[in-house]
Amino acid sequence: MGLTVSVASLPRQEGSALPWVDDVPAPPEFGLELLKAPEGSPMHIDLVLQSVAEGVLIQGNADIHLEGQCARCLRDLAYDHSEPITELVYYPERKAAFVEEGDEEVEESQEIVDDSFDLEAILRDSIVPNLPFRPLCRPDCPGLCPDCGERWDDLPADHHHDHFDPRFEGLAALQEQMEQEQDQE
Repeated sequence: MGLTVSVASLPRQEGSALPWVDDVPAPPEFGLELLKAPEGSPMHIDLVLQSVAEGVLIQGNADIHLEGQCARCLRDLAYDHSEPITELVYYPERKAAFVEEGDEEVEESQEIVDDSFDLEAILRDSIVPNLPFRPLCRPDCPGLCPDCGERWDDLPADHHHDHFDPRFEGLAALQEQMEQEQDQE
């Protein structure tokens, strides 16, 4: 279990609320291949834990710093990201009742064990799927030149590479022959 949050001081009476605010270090591999929170960087978590009939409703916000690379031009990226968090963590007996009724969605959700739950899993489930799979430095990033690998932004407007298509070798030979015939006339 990662970041454990205790709800022992939260009354089970519906509507009871407990604020939970903390700066926690980002766990390892928190993000995607091209964009993630650096391990150990501070994540500011501001939540309200509220008792409901099924368990504890978690609502609030997570502010994290992300670093990575643009998927098109490989430019380094670094920016702050804010993500709303809403999750229901079930009391074991309530979860068992829902699972018994065949509710598959509840079966996959967390439950409160020993008056606590794993906040890291909730943060991962709430934040990581909403990160861009192909982050961009800007929406119209032109990327890299496919021939030389340089960033299009760093190249002159008339940048190009001459390509000879081998499928046209026969035409080139024919053109050369025609030019020679014209020279002889």
